[in-house]
Amino acid sequence: MPVSEALQRAGTPDSILQGEDWYYSERNRVELVQGKVRQVDVHLKSSLESLDWVWLNFTNSGLLFMNLTLAFIMFGVALEIKLEQFKLVLTTPKSVILGFMSQFLALPLVTFILVLIIRPTPSVAMGMILVAACPGGNISNFISGLAKGNIALSVTLTAIATIAAVVLTPFNFAFWGNLYSEASNLVIPFEIDAWEMIKTVFILLGIPIIIGMLFAKQFPKITQKILKPIKVLSVIFFLGFVVAAFASNFEYFLKYIHLIALIVVAHNALGFIVGYSIPALFKLSHRDRRTIAIETGIQNSGLGLVLIFNPNLFDGLGGMAFIAAAWGIWHIISGLSLAYFWSRRPPVEA
Repeated sequence: MPVSEALQRAGTPDSILQGEDWYYSERNRVELVQGKVRQVDVHLKSSLESLDWVWLNFTNSGLLFMNLTLAFIMFGVALEIKLEQFKLVLTTPKSVILGFMSQFLALPLVTFILVLIIRPTPSVAMGMILVAACPGGNISNFISGLAKGNIALSVTLTAIATIAAVVLTPFNFAFWGNLYSEASNLVIPFEIDAWEMIKTVFILLGIPIIIGMLFAKQFPKITQKILKPIKVLSVIFFLGFVVAAFASNFEYFLKYIHLIALIVVAHNALGFIVGYSIPALFKLSHRDRRTIAIETGIQNSGLGLVLIFNPNLFDGLGGMAFIAAAWGIWHIISGLSLAYFWSRRPPVEA
């Protein structure tokens, strides 16, 4: 690798510290040793930087399995979506609006601020932004119930967010991603075809949701019998395709998971905090605060993973994939832990 290429990857040198033999940049110390370029990591950002040049391997059959898994999960979510749930928008509009804004405005905004503060590598930052742009996760209703939250509000927010995500997920990612200037340092550009992303999200979310709602309406008795098994299978299938995604890239998983985990834990905790603080600021009930916190902290990272592995979008870009996969596992752990904590403390009503 020539020095010029190494410097281009490492970033513009801030200074030449020792003749022409070594340079110190914002991300790396680049050395020229016996005619060979060597880059030395100097902090977290440079430790993760190689992920910007990693594309995880995934076979066509693996991609098909991932798409079918997400379709199955969204079908299960749609079985519980009923038109009556949208009446809550009219009866308690404040809670619904704040919950919706917390998911699609506040979380992407604080995520953008977070990546500016911690300054991760571009692919990791874009993974964080994509996860924040996704709708609430499919287990949020279950966790809200355990946490003694407002289940009706949770179901309504999940329904609205899932449908709105067809447009808002691509929009939020494009908007906040373009604001994040460091994305321009990636090998591949992030000028994503908005129509391609909307079309992909519609296929992944819209079609299973339509089929699920029609199925529930036509076969209500069967729907009630299969709801619980589908919820359990959804979690199992999701964990299965996360394992499948990294089975052939296990060396990267072992090398970077401890660094990715720190970022994901902090990001997820921020989601719960923001989701609780906003309704608290507007003096909503404690049950509504718990629900909105969970809806904000539990994200559909499965959608994010499928988008990341889409060859027409991100083609398995390493940093993005690690963030989405780690979030998908961690938010189950953190969500259940928070639900257990709240279940021991009944909400105080005014």
